[in-house]
Amino acid sequence: MRGLLCWPLPVLLFLLQPWETLSQFAGPRCRTGPLDLVFVIDSSRSVRPFEFETMRQFLVGLLRGLDVGPNATRVGVIQYSSQVQSVFPLGAFSRREDMERAIRALVPLAQGTMTGLAIQYAMNVAFSVAEGARPPEARVPRIAVIVTDGRPQDRVAEVAAQARARGIEIYAVGVQRADVGSLRAMASPPLDEHVFLVESFNLIQEFGQQFRGRLCGKDLCAEGRHGCQHQCVSTPGTFRCACNPGYQLAEDNKSCLAIDLCTGGTHGCEHHCISSPGSYFCRCRAGFVLQQDQRSCRAIDHCGFGNHSCQHECVSTFGGPRCRCREGHDLLPDGRSCQARDLCNGVDHGCEFQCVSEGLSYRCLCPEGQQLQADGKSCNRCREGHVDLVLLVDGSKSVRPQNFELVKRFVNQIVDFLDVSPEGTRVGLVQFSSRVRTEFPLGRYGTAAEVKQAVLAVEYMERGTMTGLALRHMVEHSFSEAQGARPRALNVPRVGLVFTDGRSQDDISVWARRAKEEGIVMYAVGVGKAVEEELRQIASEPAELHVSYSPDFGTMTHLLENLRGSICPEEGIGAGTELRSLCECESLVEFQGRTLGALEKLTQNHILLRVGGPGWRGGVGPPRPSAASLTAHWPS
Repeated sequence: MRGLLCWPLPVLLFLLQPWETLSQFAGPRCRTGPLDLVFVIDSSRSVRPFEFETMRQFLVGLLRGLDVGPNATRVGVIQYSSQVQSVFPLGAFSRREDMERAIRALVPLAQGTMTGLAIQYAMNVAFSVAEGARPPEARVPRIAVIVTDGRPQDRVAEVAAQARARGIEIYAVGVQRADVGSLRAMASPPLDEHVFLVESFNLIQEFGQQFRGRLCGKDLCAEGRHGCQHQCVSTPGTFRCACNPGYQLAEDNKSCLAIDLCTGGTHGCEHHCISSPGSYFCRCRAGFVLQQDQRSCRAIDHCGFGNHSCQHECVSTFGGPRCRCREGHDLLPDGRSCQARDLCNGVDHGCEFQCVSEGLSYRCLCPEGQQLQADGKSCNRCREGHVDLVLLVDGSKSVRPQNFELVKRFVNQIVDFLDVSPEGTRVGLVQFSSRVRTEFPLGRYGTAAEVKQAVLAVEYMERGTMTGLALRHMVEHSFSEAQGARPRALNVPRVGLVFTDGRSQDDISVWARRAKEEGIVMYAVGVGKAVEEELRQIASEPAELHVSYSPDFGTMTHLLENLRGSICPEEGIGAGTELRSLCECESLVEFQGRTLGALEKLTQNHILLRVGGPGWRGGVGPPRPSAASLTAHWPS
């Protein structure tokens, strides 16, 4: 059996030399790397005094060959018999001299042989961190050397197995009467490398040399061919690989894998688990914040901070606070303020005259004296009289293209309440800027649809604002019969409507006065920076009924009601009345007949009064015919 040492006589004579003599051939100190080494010495009464002294010298000599220090080999010694005594623990001394002094002062216990009790003490006490052993995570090898000369008086197999399971490597050294079976039950595998049997204490030095040789074998980690990914841990005659904290050794026993604690599903994170080597932390999705338990998540209430500045309501979203307006309001571009929704300007409401916004809805209104039709949008059309209407539209640069489109829409809304026809209302359009251009004259279109289509086709002129020039053009050309105006003898009202947004660049007083002298009823509509003084000069009297103003182009629709009530005459040539010249033969005959009829009635009334008829009033003279009774029969 390997490990059982039976030596010939010459060798025994050599080994009988004092240990101090042999120690000088020990060579340099053994540098093994960090070790925690505990000697468990049998000091029962079977060990004679000179044998115990030999063991003491064995320990001293062995210490001199080790690299002792806090970061190298730490040494502890316990002795046992029927009880266990700590000579000095692992953390007691860092200098060899102090260890030797403690060993030389050692006094044997000289009682029984409780080897199992000694192993249990070494496992639970001697190799504890409190006694100076390095913690298990440091992966420093733990080695126990048990030296005994007899059969244990207690059980050793079970407690030795527990010690080996805790990572303690056990060497069993038997002297003289030691039981080989007990040695094998205590030692770590392979047994031929961990069990030693010598015939006497005098021969124990040979074990010391072999043990030192094992500890001082090649440092395979230092050679750099170990292949360990993280750490190489050198042990006597071999090595093992270790991983940094947070990693575990792979199946090849060389590579290291990060320990992903998130994959186990026991992390408890409500949203995301973020793995790091040997650890993890929880993270919440965007818009949430981690709670104090570091696992659950709570939605961030951005509105709860009180700094949202929303006029109406604040709505917390994952991306942050968002302002929301109450029903019937729209959010302004600043993202905070709210404005009541004006459906009249935001939708194609279709109201013929006036649209009134009412929160989430709107309603159409008609001017006084006219009724809303069944469709809820149209009104009685302007059929009580006929008009020749010329619109003078400002096309200067200050109007801007988008506003000019609103002006055209406004003009078409005026057209909607007119009875456009050759016999009814005729409409002409003139645009002016630095020059004047007739877009279409009075006599060109005979239906409202044709007029509205022509208005939409008008192109924006831009440039200056020559309002006086436009008024002159209207007086001299637009109301001429060549342009489609009806003769003055027909008494068709002539109406001019000037639309402008600013101050005129020429004089308007002369032609504004001239227009009114020509019998043209003038209306002035101003927008934005229009000058009130100029509007009053243009308009007919009273100015309050003939001047309209709107602060911006988007709110012009409120002027329609006033314009409709003004442009549509309360009395005039009724719809369907034939227009004829008073100088025509038929007109003269009709006039003569009506006049003779009126005179005949007057004569009859006069006779009745003179003879005391029903009209008599006690001495009061006969009534005189009033002017009203005469004009009632005047041909219209």
